[in-house]
Amino acid sequence: MKNPRKIDLIVVHCSATRVNQDFPIEALEACHKARGFHSIGYHYYITKDGMVYPCRPETEVGAHARHYNAHSIGICYEGGLDEKGKPADTRTPAQKDSLEDLLYSLALDYPDAEILGHRDLPWVRKSCPSFNVKEWLKEIDFHI
Repeated sequence: MKNPRKIDLIVVHCSATRVNQDFPIEALEACHKARGFHSIGYHYYITKDGMVYPCRPETEVGAHARHYNAHSIGICYEGGLDEKGKPADTRTPAQKDSLEDLLYSLALDYPDAEILGHRDLPWVRKSCPSFNVKEWLKEIDFHI
């Protein structure tokens, strides 16, 4: 089904949880519902084992990037903080593989969409997703 929303942005996030603590999909859902969302605000969630969980349908506006939700897809990976709670790229090899595969799939569906990290949006003042998305895409030679 073609998405009726015009998607021109794919935003990568982290859950901002410590690498030594699990944050399963159920915990993410409880957290987002506690914040008043009707469901998880991201369209996809990738746990440490590399499992990709579809969350919000792509046809539905997300709740992940203020001012950009109407025209973006949100992806979040479990982690993003070291054991002391400092921002760190904690992606497992399985998460990196799954994220790359998901981004390729989304880039085919939305060829005009720019892929960036949450921190790359102009108003964001945090390190989420705790790695430089554009640099990583260059490292893995990402292109369609």
